[in-house]
Amino acid sequence: MIKLIKKLRDYYLVAIKWRKYQIAPGFHAGKRVRIWAKHTIKIGRDFYIGRDSQIETDCIIGDYVIFGNKVAIVGRYDHNYQQIGVPVRHAMEIRDKEYNWKGIDSGPVRIGDDVWVGYGAIILSGVQIGNGAIIAAGALVVKDVESYTIYGGVPAKKIKDRFETVAEKAEHIKLLSEEYIKKKR
Repeated sequence: MIKLIKKLRDYYLVAIKWRKYQIAPGFHAGKRVRIWAKHTIKIGRDFYIGRDSQIETDCIIGDYVIFGNKVAIVGRYDHNYQQIGVPVRHAMEIRDKEYNWKGIDSGPVRIGDDVWVGYGAIILSGVQIGNGAIIAAGALVVKDVESYTIYGGVPAKKIKDRFETVAEKAEHIKLLSEEYIKKKR
């Protein structure tokens, strides 16, 4: 019964609540997830977003991606903190139709396939995360992340490669393309 309720809830989120965004099959959201973008959210196949997470900027997410709980993808310039004579609290914000400050040009977050974003990580707009990358819990990602690496810290820096050897990485990519990529067709 609980599985049915989860499936119905996910269907409601994809087909009704977030219907203006492109969300592929296999989507699951934990409780209290918020999704909003000024223009674009595109989410690939078999995506999981943990409870209390949020996407609040333009974002393109690949296939087979997992977000832990309390992950946030947010804009760098969502409030015009340089608006002369106006307190930040009342300044123009990205959700305003006439907003034309820096945040408009930062570009979407792009997350490749086979990515894991750990608990409480924050990713700022304009960042690109390569295929197979892992973002450690609590990381603040302000710059691009290389494919098949592990990044962590504040600000996030490369900790190490995901696989011990180049051969292991190549085998992983080969098996993924054989097993999962063919399912996309």
